[in-house]
Amino acid sequence: MTVLIAAAALGFAGWFGLHAFGGSHTLASIPIPIKAPENLPDTPGEWRGRIDYRALDQQLSDLAARPEMAGLAVAVVEDGELRFVRTYGVADSATGSPVTPHTLFRWASVSKTATGALAAAMAADGSVDLDRPVGGGGTSLRLPGGAEAQLSFGDLLAQRTGLTKNAYDERLEDGQNPASLRASLAGAPLQCDPGTCHTYQNIAFDAASEILAAAANKSFADTVVERFFLPLGMVSAGYGMKRLTSAADWAKPHRGARVLPLKQAYWRVPAAAGVESDIVDFATWMRAMMGARPDVLPDPVLEQAHRPRVGTGRLYGGSLRQATGDAAYGLGWRSFTYKGRRLEGHSGAVSGYRATMIFEPATRTGVVAMWNSDWGFPFRVPFAAIDSYYKRDDARWLDMGELPPAPRSAAAQTGAVAPKG
Repeated sequence: MTVLIAAAALGFAGWFGLHAFGGSHTLASIPIPIKAPENLPDTPGEWRGRIDYRALDQQLSDLAARPEMAGLAVAVVEDGELRFVRTYGVADSATGSPVTPHTLFRWASVSKTATGALAAAMAADGSVDLDRPVGGGGTSLRLPGGAEAQLSFGDLLAQRTGLTKNAYDERLEDGQNPASLRASLAGAPLQCDPGTCHTYQNIAFDAASEILAAAANKSFADTVVERFFLPLGMVSAGYGMKRLTSAADWAKPHRGARVLPLKQAYWRVPAAAGVESDIVDFATWMRAMMGARPDVLPDPVLEQAHRPRVGTGRLYGGSLRQATGDAAYGLGWRSFTYKGRRLEGHSGAVSGYRATMIFEPATRTGVVAMWNSDWGFPFRVPFAAIDSYYKRDDARWLDMGELPPAPRSAAAQTGAVAPKG
């Protein structure tokens, strides 16, 4: 009887843990691990590895103290294991509530990695065909000259529509319907012939949500959550503005010390920019992308999603733009070289939020970071950690002394730039 009571209590705890985050899925329908009490590496005594975590922590503290910042959450995976979790600053400057390991932030365009992984997984089980033209997939997308009849699903996910960069994003931000905007792309200007070059998109890319939902016979968001997030134990991860704002602990968007109004726009293109989670689950996703969970994301699926399909321009801006090269795009997935080593991941930006996930596949070492401000400088954080891993004495990515004096206006911006979404 004691064993039965304990088992029932544990099951209820697992159910409550899911539903506390707004979930509505039963444990009987999908294998969901019930998390043990967390023992996060969030104190100096728990930091182990090649990276100088004490120095990194001090740099991140200094970074978070800048007036351009509000809150920051960072996690480091080194040699495949979670080695560092740390949070800084405030989730809401109006109340002074601090960022915690369970504060929800937006992934912005890093959401595209989940879309690409789902497409690769469904292609592996025969649910979708990456070589099939998108025009036959039940999508609202229309391209100039009827090119949707030739552009493959794989080309769509590799951002090879040919449309000018971020086509009609401003109309999405003005509140126009995404499906109507996709249909109106038939009259949009082209940068190149569809299928021949890389041009970054959000509205067109979100045609994937229609194609994948139709193939799964359920909503796109539910499909990602049930196929990936819940089996990985990522109970904080999901889609939607209401889900974020209903959480007890979520980061408000900021520009410096000023809280910005929350905008619905990019949640309406969920395949492009719809995910939110805490930093711990963001790190869990990165480990899964490294191959740590072949039961959920087998190596052939990861290879299909991550394989470079088209060359792109250099990433970021400023010094980072000069330090990286040989950039390419897979299925919602970036790769590039840095100091002779291949790195992978994605970064993103929406109003008042930034996120990045960058790692080296060869060593399974990388960083996830999320912050609730528009400042681009923290996109440097993964590069500082990777340089520390390799004991590079000249690493100065987070040197605050290189920044101009702190601006009087909290709206001032400097640093790297990520694509909208």
